[in-house]
Amino acid sequence: MIPLFQQYPLLSEKLPYTPLADLPTPVEQLERTGREIGLDSLYIKRDDLSGRLYGGNKVRKLEFLLGEALRSGAREVLTFGFAGSNHALATAIYARELGLKSISMLMPQPNARYVRRNLLMSYECGAELHHGRSIPILACATFYQQLRHRLIRGSFPVMVPAGGSSTPGATGFVNAALELRDQIIGGQMPEPHVVYLALGTSGTASGLMLGLKAAGLQSRVVCVAVAPERFANASRTAGLHNKIASYLHSLDPSFPEHNMGAEEVDIRHGFFGKGYAHFTQQGMEAVNLVKETDGIKLEGTYTGKAFACLIDDARKGQLKGKTVLFWNTHNSREFPDAVDSIDYRRLPRPFHRYFEQDVQPLDREQ
Repeated sequence: MIPLFQQYPLLSEKLPYTPLADLPTPVEQLERTGREIGLDSLYIKRDDLSGRLYGGNKVRKLEFLLGEALRSGAREVLTFGFAGSNHALATAIYARELGLKSISMLMPQPNARYVRRNLLMSYECGAELHHGRSIPILACATFYQQLRHRLIRGSFPVMVPAGGSSTPGATGFVNAALELRDQIIGGQMPEPHVVYLALGTSGTASGLMLGLKAAGLQSRVVCVAVAPERFANASRTAGLHNKIASYLHSLDPSFPEHNMGAEEVDIRHGFFGKGYAHFTQQGMEAVNLVKETDGIKLEGTYTGKAFACLIDDARKGQLKGKTVLFWNTHNSREFPDAVDSIDYRRLPRPFHRYFEQDVQPLDREQ
């Protein structure tokens, strides 16, 4: 039983949940990286290993989101993201495991090698892929696909929010914080003073911050913005935090109804670069450093930028004497070899350009 349900048994009776993840994910000390940047106590939470088929932060969310879909009797789920969306891919992979069809509504993004791999893997998993050039066009396409699938399958697809960032989805990271507390009690690491985390659609950060409070930990979360400020902002993060707290308290009154103000959210916007999924020099230097020193895989859109912030703070002396935890939200599971042999021309035509055009320069250099 997961720690959330052990501590709050009423939630296990009321929350839709289906086990997907390999938990707990390991905590490891990054000794070589720590020495390189002047930290004596640097650790990593290996959520890149959160699932046997596919890791990263989305698996924890999908345990609750797909659990909710199954409870509703859904046959299909529909979700959103950019062309290389890790969330859309994770949804496709785990929906297939549960016998559900997945539909991905995707927006354009800067090209990168991971975009190609994610699209091919989504195709391999049987996901139905649709492309929209803008948010209004994607909204119209979504409405059309909902009606189309209602006529074909007799029911509407269940909507899974972008990034899995809803109250049920973010609950997965309330559980993650309780999992971390148990690892601290078990002696796997000291209680961190600071936790560094990539901030996109706020679900991971909101759930984690609430879970740390429920766990009785004093750790401060540094949220490193990797998405535009209209998505990655303090008001949105605090608002979702408070919705999760209210929701869980309504299901189990023993769950503390913590409220947080926007002023309590520590967000760093200085590592975003010129746009979403545009790799940065600092971010890719961080990716290369961690790979060379401790053999950990990060990437340029999310985790590289977040780790670049950690490095910058360390080298400025702001983390001296502190225990620091980096939460790795990347997937490090390898895709099946068969994915590489898929002809990209089997994909809908709007996605062909990601295979026919070059990737961005900082990705080519790796």
